[in-house]
Amino acid sequence: VQLQASGGGLVQAGGSLRLSCAASGRTFSYYTMGWFRQAPGKERTFVAAISWSGYSTYYYAESVKGRFTISRDNAKNTVYLQMNSLKPEDTAFYYCVADSRRRSYSGRDSRDPTWYDYWGQGTQVTVSS
Repeated sequence: VQLQASGGGLVQAGGSLRLSCAASGRTFSYYTMGWFRQAPGKERTFVAAISWSGYSTYYYAESVKGRFTISRDNAKNTVYLQMNSLKPEDTAFYYCVADSRRRSYSGRDSRDPTWYDYWGQGTQVTVSS
C-alpha cells in the first residue's frame, strides 16, 4: 500500500485547508485510515481516524474536535482531512496512515502509531498568526 498526501500549505490563523491522501490497493474500503502530525522538536501525535467501511467510527484528538473533519471516498481511494479554524499550534508535518488488516478498533488503538501498518510521506501545514 502506498499513501500519497497532499494539500498542505501556508494559511493564516482562522483559515482552512483540506488535506488529501490517495491510497493504492484494491481493498481501500477495508483500510482504517488516519492522520498524525509532528511539529518541530515534538513527538508525533494522533489527529483523527476513520474506520474501514464495515463500521462507522471516527476518532479525533481533543485538540482538533469541532474544527477538523475526517472523511473518505472509497470510489477514489482517498481520505480527507478538512481543517477549519486553524491555529498556529496546528503547524506540523501531517502524515497519512493506514491499517489494512480490517480490524475493529478502539479510540485507544486509533491513537497508537504502531497500530497502523502503512505511513505516507506527509505534507507540511503552516499556520501563521
